[in-house]
Amino acid sequence: MKIAIGADHGGFDLKTKLIEHLTGQGNQVLDQGTDSTAAVDYPVFARKVAEVVSTGQAERGIMIDGAGIGSSMVANKVAGVRAAMAYDLSSARNSREHNDANLLTLGAGLIGSSLATQIVDVFLTAECTEPRHKLRVAMITDVGGGSAPVVQPAVQAAAVAGQLAANSGVGLADLSEEDLARIMERLTGLLGGNGDAWHGGPCVGSCPDTARQFIELGARMLSAGPDITGEIPDDMARYIDHTILKPDATPDMIEKIVSEAREHSFRSVCVNPVWVRVVADGLRGSGVLTCSVVGFPLGANTPDIKGMEARKAIRDGAKEIDMVINVGRLKGGDDDFVWKDILAVTEACRDGSAVSKVIIETALLTDEEKVRVCELAKRARANFVKTSTGFASGGATAEDVALMASVVRGAGMEVKASGGIKSFDDAKRMIDAGATRIGASASIAIVQEAQQGKVTA
Repeated sequence: MKIAIGADHGGFDLKTKLIEHLTGQGNQVLDQGTDSTAAVDYPVFARKVAEVVSTGQAERGIMIDGAGIGSSMVANKVAGVRAAMAYDLSSARNSREHNDANLLTLGAGLIGSSLATQIVDVFLTAECTEPRHKLRVAMITDVGGGSAPVVQPAVQAAAVAGQLAANSGVGLADLSEEDLARIMERLTGLLGGNGDAWHGGPCVGSCPDTARQFIELGARMLSAGPDITGEIPDDMARYIDHTILKPDATPDMIEKIVSEAREHSFRSVCVNPVWVRVVADGLRGSGVLTCSVVGFPLGANTPDIKGMEARKAIRDGAKEIDMVINVGRLKGGDDDFVWKDILAVTEACRDGSAVSKVIIETALLTDEEKVRVCELAKRARANFVKTSTGFASGGATAEDVALMASVVRGAGMEVKASGGIKSFDDAKRMIDAGATRIGASASIAIVQEAQQGKVTA
């Protein structure tokens, strides 16, 4: 594939790494600059990349600046370009499958090189094939030309019915208006987020260089427990979920982590359901998200209770939900129960515009069971599968992460590795295996490795 790529000074280093990756795959890369880290204006290079794509000299384009937003705005002013900013695998896949984007913009200040590489791979391999999606892409293109057509519902229905007929022999006459309306609903976008149990050990503040290395490897979220030590650098804060899931957490402890989250502008605060409203009220106006756990930590609640628990947490202000599966039912072979268990929560999250994460507790499962539950989570349209609660006999392994990623990545889902990270090498293997989130509350072994100079950036 011919790929045009460009960057401003902030994206130069990431551009260099992506060029190496793309050429290593056999692609022809057309580098549009910049050629150094000297300060430049991103609109100049975004336009160059867009024009190469627009004229057909390249099949796809990639543009990198600090956040990816401005370059997307510039590129979309060039006729024939459909530029999309992606910040995770699901947004990259959605940009292609739903919007047939031909230019990808990335924020070098938001994601690391490993995650960026995964995003690029998804962007280059996913295709727009659904007739209803192609219909909307045509509308986007016509808007760019100033002649947006008015597409009647009947035309949309016919496109859907045609696809159904091709796939299963079902025709328009077999579908009610309610069926057509349901089919035509837009798929819910898949977003990121995370909450995690605190596993002890020094935190990001006491060893920021180690945390930066995790991010460089591709981690998009780190966990920090209630006992922060050291200053949290500004460039670290947006990666951190501030977490307190202790059974003995007091109102004063909750107030403390809310205050710390506001002070440092962390990504989110993750708490048990009883504290969600307190946390959401305390964080109002700060930009910090609230995360709640459901069925935590045993997962032995009934599906209806988990669904209600999730809905209550979302009404109280939670934007992210981490639910624990019913492990016993899975091990007993009752997959339909487990699917309904997960679905009760993911439906609540879709209704409430919250992110859903499914904790499968890998330490208690066989490989066959891990695959089955990941398939069930995928079927229930969860956003993430996550390895552990932090309360079981063990945490994540790189092998678990690779297995989970192999099952869910094709659906645009992501994997959170939580617990069981014994060394920096373990963490790197997990990220290389497919984890985009890691529980970097930081084991003592990792920090000691970094402090002894065994790990270099």
